[in-house]
Amino acid sequence: MSNPVITHQPGAGSYGTNVQTGKWSTGLCSCCSDILVCALGFICPIALSCYTADKYGENVCLACVPGGMTAMRTHMRLTYGIQGTICNDALMTCCCGFLETCRMAREIRIRNGDV
Repeated sequence: MSNPVITHQPGAGSYGTNVQTGKWSTGLCSCCSDILVCALGFICPIALSCYTADKYGENVCLACVPGGMTAMRTHMRLTYGIQGTICNDALMTCCCGFLETCRMAREIRIRNGDV
């Protein structure tokens, strides 16, 4: 009696997908692709952050917690199978906060079919 040879190890479970090969639907500076989001972010960035958290299904207070938007970006990236790292998530939300929040809001609106 021969034993079967194992050629593939089972993978661990994850959010959405194991392989993150996807990309964001829009670029970081694609604000003109959704004027509503761009205008809200320019006039009142905290309101856009709260709107984004709410649309993603999180508590609106997440936008006011230090690191909250970084955590949400990481979760969003993992859920949608978008390439990246936690370090990149932190850098993008800290250094490009307004633009990155706009991109996250656009991504949610696109994936929910709101645009």
